[in-house]
Amino acid sequence: MSSPAVLSAIDATERKTRNDLAACYRLVARYGMTDLIYNHITARIPGSDHELLINPFGMLYEEITASALIKIDIEGNVLAPGSTSYGVNRAGYVIHSAVHAAREDVQCVIHTHTRAGVAVSCMTDGLLPISQTALRFMGRVGYHDFEGPAIDDGERSRLIAALGRNDVLILRNHGLLTVGRTVAEAFLLMQRLETACQIQVAALAGGPPIFPSRSSQERTAALFNPATGSADVSVSGGLEWEALLRQLDRIDPSYRD
Repeated sequence: MSSPAVLSAIDATERKTRNDLAACYRLVARYGMTDLIYNHITARIPGSDHELLINPFGMLYEEITASALIKIDIEGNVLAPGSTSYGVNRAGYVIHSAVHAAREDVQCVIHTHTRAGVAVSCMTDGLLPISQTALRFMGRVGYHDFEGPAIDDGERSRLIAALGRNDVLILRNHGLLTVGRTVAEAFLLMQRLETACQIQVAALAGGPPIFPSRSSQERTAALFNPATGSADVSVSGGLEWEALLRQLDRIDPSYRD
């Protein structure tokens, strides 16, 4: 499915973006956050005029390679089809292009349908501030009500209003979405968000949870906020990303083609 010829004609910036995005797909698969061939991770190519990379609809995340990724514009037109015969899923285009068009600060958008994520999206109070992991997101989560499968362009404005300037959007009765200034940051946020949801589901199964004090909630949230965070706390995902790429390269470097 890979084709080095696809990569030979692109510049270093796009090549790095393709490698990072392909790695992100593989890592989402390794961390159990996939839903067969569904969902999407998109990345904007830095310096381009809203050129995005997205997965071919039909490949498992564990199969994604840098050359297989499809390049589209903000309107969903295919600019480069990649090395497979698969096309683009419209639901992925509707959600992801809306975010990229509205948020110039965002390079990467990740959307998942995990069991724990969907479970929390169905809870009245959403993500609860009951664990250190969840407190990372305090004050940085938006909520969007379910309107059915995301194939209606009219939903885009409502989705963007719900996201606002947040890092996380919980799609009610649907799943999770994170945005990052880099692929690394978006992945770290999604992995931490998924972990927080798993903790919440497990904790609630044991009875009413214990909530930290309001002061400890606020202090923890501030430490993990990129705007106010401590140098002792990883908030951008850079250190984790380097370690994860080393792991992928040891296990199966084929994602790079």
